[in-house]
Order: sequence, then structure tokens, then C-alpha cells
Amino acid sequence: MAKLDLENKKEMLIARFTSNGTLKSEQVIRAFRKVPRKEFIPPSQIKLAYNDTPLTIGKGQTISAPHMCIIMCELLDLQIGEKVLEIGAGSGYHAALCAEIVAPLESENPGHVYTIERIPELVELAKANLEKAGYSERVTVILGDGTEGYKEKAPYDKILVTAAGPKIPQPLKNQFAIGGRLVIPVGNLHFYQNLMIVDRVSEKKFKKQNYGGVAFVPLIGKYGYSPK
Repeated sequence: MAKLDLENKKEMLIARFTSNGTLKSEQVIRAFRKVPRKEFIPPSQIKLAYNDTPLTIGKGQTISAPHMCIIMCELLDLQIGEKVLEIGAGSGYHAALCAEIVAPLESENPGHVYTIERIPELVELAKANLEKAGYSERVTVILGDGTEGYKEKAPYDKILVTAAGPKIPQPLKNQFAIGGRLVIPVGNLHFYQNLMIVDRVSEKKFKKQNYGGVAFVPLIGKYGYSPK
């Protein structure tokens, strides 16, 4: 598919999401417009880059539908200069969206995104995609168990979890700052969960909100679901 056709489909999505209230903030609109989703999906699926649907990326994992990436970025309320932890790098697309918001190239005080992936092949895929798309300096990809977080760089301003766990992992609650926010799907193993917004009010107090029903792959790890 020609580049112009993909750009037209992208702009149509932006218009639709703005009209229905999914897209609200200028920084998320800018990031969605700038980050090339086609660079983060298999070549055979490039024509589907701006279909509003999840796409397979291998190893039983998916890249979330555009509307879900947008919703999660909006809920996180990302700001320039923030330090973000993402659990589940996948192909690297969502990390790139976050990086475009917290660390735009013109920023004098750029933030950074740390993203953890448990599958070695996807770690390498995400690194390659981020390099190709121009985000490798703004995103660090780590091989590990995301349910344990990444305490080496804690505390984080925002934490994003792109897979669903049975509950909120305690290490993640420990690793985001007072005044920070965690967004995570929580619920059943088989594709029906609630998207939870968790604000840290004080050292021990957290405020939780339920955004509504979603469907994500399972969060595998010590504080998530056990691998098969």
C-alpha cells in the first residue's frame, strides 16, 4: 500500500477518534500522527497498519488496536520530562508513542521510557523497530519479568502495563512515585478484563478507578499468571 494511502487512513482514524472523544489531548494526537505504526508490524500486515484492530507480532503476542493505545496514553496523562515504565514491549510501538510525548526531540528536559519484555525474540524485534523509527535513544528495552518492575530506575512518574494480570503486582505499586499513575488491565486470563487507573496518593494510599472492559493477552510472571 502506498505511503499516501496509509497517511490518509491515519488521518481518518484521527478524525474519528477526535470526533468520538477518544482522542482529547494535542500531545497524544501529535504522537499518534508522528509515530509510524507500519514500522512496528510484520511486513505482511503493513496494509492493515491503520485498521483499528490488534495485529499479531509473533510468539502469541499482539500489537494493540490504535484506539486502545490512544486510550491508555490519554489515561496516563503523560507529560514532557516524565520517566515511564512500560510492561510488555511487544514490537515497541506503544513505547514509541509514550516516548514521543515525554521526550519530543525539541524538548529541553526530555523524559525516558523503560520497557520490559519477557520474550527474547520480541526484545530484539522492539529494539530493531525503535532504531528504525528513530526512538532508540529515548526508549530502553529490557529483557525480564515485567511483573517485578525495574527497580533500578524507580520511582517512575507513570507505569503502563500492556497485558492483563489477576491483580496489580505489588512491585509495580512500590515503584511509582507519589502523585504518579499506573494503568493496567486486571481480570480473567481469557480476554475479558477491566482497565484500572491507579493514582498514588501517599506512601501507602492508592486511589483506583475502573475505566471499563478490555481484552488483553495475559501478564505472565512471578506476580502475574504462570506460563503454560
